[in-house]
Amino acid sequence: MNKTSIIVDSILGVAVVALFILFFTNKPQKVVTNEAGEVVAVQELPVAYINLDSLLVNYTFAIEANDQLMSKQEDARLKLNTRARNLQNKAAEFQRKLDNNAFLSRERAEQEANKLQQEQAELQNLEAKLTQEIMEENQNLNLQLADSLTNFLKDFNADGRFQMILSNTGKDNVLMAADALDITAEVIAGMNARYSK
Repeated sequence: MNKTSIIVDSILGVAVVALFILFFTNKPQKVVTNEAGEVVAVQELPVAYINLDSLLVNYTFAIEANDQLMSKQEDARLKLNTRARNLQNKAAEFQRKLDNNAFLSRERAEQEANKLQQEQAELQNLEAKLTQEIMEENQNLNLQLADSLTNFLKDFNADGRFQMILSNTGKDNVLMAADALDITAEVIAGMNARYSK
């Protein structure tokens, strides 16, 4: 009885190993047939990926949106720097007057100091407001880009040729893939054509 169970266990073990080998080495394939039902092609797992870095560098809307955002950032920086320089000049002038006892009274000096502190607080509030506006605009642009890409991909893959389209940013998500799976150029061309309309 002991020999029989060892033999049965060995046969079952070999069968399980064989099933694992068959299961894990069997690549999913899609059989494409024509209208007559004849096999035209056998395609492996229908997956593709898009390099998002390339998309953002070459998609016209992304380029224009980035330029617009950079322009707003530069304008905000210029505005803040100008106000900061003016405040710094006023503070230097205040300190010079204070050092030379140019104020008629202590109350007058305190009024000027309070005024400078108020201007500094306003400058900090302006900086926070402009930073918040730029962050919100950046977030809105990212949402618009994501929405544009998603809507394009729905039309692009309406025929269902891909079961999955992955994103890749600087080799973060897709570590290695065949060049044939990279549909970035095709997507950029289609999105730019769609945007130009």
